[in-house]
Amino acid sequence: MGSKVKLRRIGNSVGITLPKEELARLQVREGDELYVTTDSQGLHLQPHDPLFEKKMALFERTNRRFRNALKELAK
Repeated sequence: MGSKVKLRRIGNSVGITLPKEELARLQVREGDELYVTTDSQGLHLQPHDPLFEKKMALFERTNRRFRNALKELAK
């Protein structure tokens, strides 16, 4: 279940204020960055970059494949 938030003018932009319960659930605090993604269900806020996991999986696959070459390059 979600929370109701209010849009507020911040300079020339518009921002939202998140309730402290939602901040605790996301494990974020003032100054942290949230990543916004959209899909057919709507807008999603996440405390981590969803593309980072995909990039790390690709790196791990490449790292395993070229392990020996990477070791030689690291010398």
